[in-house]
Amino acid sequence: SVSLSDNVACDLLFELVGGPAALHDYIQSMGIKETAVVANEAQMHADDQVQYQNWTSMKGAAEILKKFEQKTQLSETSQALLWKWMVETTTGPERLKGLLPAGTVVAHKTGTSGIKAGKTAATNDLGIILLPDGRPLLVAVFVKDSA
Repeated sequence: SVSLSDNVACDLLFELVGGPAALHDYIQSMGIKETAVVANEAQMHADDQVQYQNWTSMKGAAEILKKFEQKTQLSETSQALLWKWMVETTTGPERLKGLLPAGTVVAHKTGTSGIKAGKTAATNDLGIILLPDGRPLLVAVFVKDSA
């Protein structure tokens, strides 16, 4: 689901955690309030307007990335696996990772909606770029309703 942006796998992960509402509640319990998870991929594909009910702000995205980077929410094994998947992400070659010098470590997740009436509802990329001195740079880019 992470490296290849597989929507079916995403919905299976939703099922494993108890659905969108359970994930929403977990994110809220971490103190991240500017985020809402309401629908899974199948629900969003059934009605393209539903996708707008799932949202986060730049602040919410940064808070999620910061908690991931600080390694405070996942087991060591899960943290390492998610980091590996995010570094190996192949989607969005012209987004964060593709625009940086070769060899730059970028752990990121892209998101792209479908196109309807000539508009793409969402073209997103968020992640952690490791600077040459090892410090992390948290980046979130959200583009809404682009033509």
